[in-house]
Amino acid sequence: MARVKALGLIETFGLVFVLEAADAMMKAADVDLTGYENTASGYISVLVEGDVGACQAAVEAGVKAVEDMGATVHSSVVIPTPHTDLAKITGRYALEKLLP
Repeated sequence: MARVKALGLIETFGLVFVLEAADAMMKAADVDLTGYENTASGYISVLVEGDVGACQAAVEAGVKAVEDMGATVHSSVVIPTPHTDLAKITGRYALEKLLP
């Protein structure tokens, strides 16, 4: 399994806000949208992968986009060189698993 260079994640409340965050993340940096997680309580997380600088720029752009809409980002993080075992968690929310 290839090691991911970095993970960038944003969690906010509501689909509209997480879509705005994801759009801003993808436009701001050379990152790959790898997945999302939607909890029953309405909090949604979006995950991107790329190099550390790209993930940092993407997360910053996503956070700003959500805040510009008047919403709150519950949490955000960039994990440089994540441990390979994190794929056991992030793989569960991969886009490929959600598509028919």
